[in-house]
Amino acid sequence: MTDVTTVFRAEQRFADPATATPQPEPDWLAPTPPIGIPMDPLPPAAPLFNQYVVEQPTYRPAVPSTPYPDLSTSALLRQVKRPPSDGWRKWLYVLSGKLINVGEGPHAARRNSLIAQVNRPLAGCYKVAVLSLKGGVGKTTITAALGGTFASIRGDRVVAVDANPDHGTLSQKVPLETPATVRHLLRDADGIERYSDVRGYTSQGPSRLEVLASDNDPTVSEAFGSEDFDRTLTLLERFYSLVLTDCGPGLLHSAMKSVLKQADTLIVVSSGSVDGARSASATLDWLDAHGHEDLVRRSVCVVNGVRPRNGKVDMQKVVDHFSRRCRAVCVVPFDPHLEDGAEIELDRLKPNTREALIQLAALVADGFPAGDAIERFS
Repeated sequence: MTDVTTVFRAEQRFADPATATPQPEPDWLAPTPPIGIPMDPLPPAAPLFNQYVVEQPTYRPAVPSTPYPDLSTSALLRQVKRPPSDGWRKWLYVLSGKLINVGEGPHAARRNSLIAQVNRPLAGCYKVAVLSLKGGVGKTTITAALGGTFASIRGDRVVAVDANPDHGTLSQKVPLETPATVRHLLRDADGIERYSDVRGYTSQGPSRLEVLASDNDPTVSEAFGSEDFDRTLTLLERFYSLVLTDCGPGLLHSAMKSVLKQADTLIVVSSGSVDGARSASATLDWLDAHGHEDLVRRSVCVVNGVRPRNGKVDMQKVVDHFSRRCRAVCVVPFDPHLEDGAEIELDRLKPNTREALIQLAALVADGFPAGDAIERFS
């Protein structure tokens, strides 16, 4: 009882009314238990936003809260505008002693955006097949130029395979470093364990694109077939991020069945002429008729070698036709360096051609799948 009385005195619940000073009305209205001890007031209600707790993903470790300021790069360094890379903006920046920086222009900003798209993260190996029902439309040239664009921008390993059973010319687009062909690679496949082993069978150009040549031996009677392509692709996808396949003209040669089964996307090449456009459309018709509708929807059409004044052909109608059938359409202008048919050096291309190839690479990269690891940490 002594303890209880002490509590009561501390609370001053039973003071003499005559001598007690007026006390403010208590701000709690809770009932009093029988023994006279007041109940604690109810805790304040939790804020509404605490009702929605966002759990941290299991793959991301919990970061303990800290009273110290953030030491990230963006917090510590002042954000500096990127200097212009071309045009009058660059000259102004240089002549002013790098004091006047008006930033990139719209053209350069678009180019940087395309390059960023080409550099999209890629999980595993992505396989691109370049084909056309008609020969002579620049299919091999597009394969080499696109592969070189990817290799020069991304910096990872890119290889182009010549799957033309009839004397393919893809190996002529880069400096020849080895006489080895895909047949030699398959013959020695059991002894290949690392990238340096594969590198002995490919030739590499200035863009860092590697090319695996087709078998041009006239004494070989057996064509490069579907089983050969499967074995080749199984070997290459262990060491390369991108594999481009230069298919032969036509769609009925023996390797095409495997090419279409393995491809992640297709590039259908057309020329700017009437017969070239009709052949490219017939290619899509054949694919639709043989159960490859999904590949057609994911494909990219390239209208190649278009001259500034292309005669009577309405190029906009050609683009409109293929844009209704394919995922995207890219027009690559005529370029004298590509017309030569020799080794391709990207630095020798006209600016418009180079821009078109970067745009084509960005369109292809737009189809890259996002792997589980990329999605988790993005």
